[in-house]
Amino acid sequence: MPEQAMWRRTEGSPRGDLGRRIAQRRAELGLTRRETAARAGTSAGYLRHLEENPAAAPDAGVLLRVAGALGTTVTELSGGNVDLPPGLGRAARHRRFTELSAVECRALLGTHGVGRVAVPTASGPAVVPVNYSVVDGGIVFRTAPGTTPWQARGNLVAFEVDRIDEALSQGWSVLVRGNARAVTEPAEVCRLEERTYSRPWVGGRREVWVRIDPVAVTGRRIESR
Repeated sequence: MPEQAMWRRTEGSPRGDLGRRIAQRRAELGLTRRETAARAGTSAGYLRHLEENPAAAPDAGVLLRVAGALGTTVTELSGGNVDLPPGLGRAARHRRFTELSAVECRALLGTHGVGRVAVPTASGPAVVPVNYSVVDGGIVFRTAPGTTPWQARGNLVAFEVDRIDEALSQGWSVLVRGNARAVTEPAEVCRLEERTYSRPWVGGRREVWVRIDPVAVTGRRIESR
């Protein structure tokens, strides 16, 4: 078995906010603990301690080296900006802006995550976050009658997902325009139940489904050079 695969199999589950952020950033970069530890000038065992021990309290020097190894900031890893909107950092001096192909857009949409749906309401347009999945090319999410996302049905709506890397001043966004409808046919509801992964974070009884069938998918990426 390749060494990298072996390390990924033996790594435990991250615990605590700091551990989850370190593990998530490693996954985004495709790094093992050993590779990250080598970059940070520490041991893989200590990095495992940081990820799996909620009480871990590394000194400022260690945290700074780990953040540097992961191409991010101490503020990002410690969650100091968790309540702030992305994009507060300075723009990179040299930037490249590109349009994404339809294939790239659909790959970035992935299979599930959190996106924003823009819907018309009696008081004007509203944009709300929803936990979504991609099933058979359509975007689906659970909601409840009377909620803002429920008002998407029967309308042409917009749906957006993005990823912002504050530390590197880069990111991407994908915009979907499509017709939204309520899913009521029992066989289709059953298929969605089987093929989706995440339930709405807001909780409560949200047992009705809305599906957006895309008519246009566009995306953009900005990179620092």
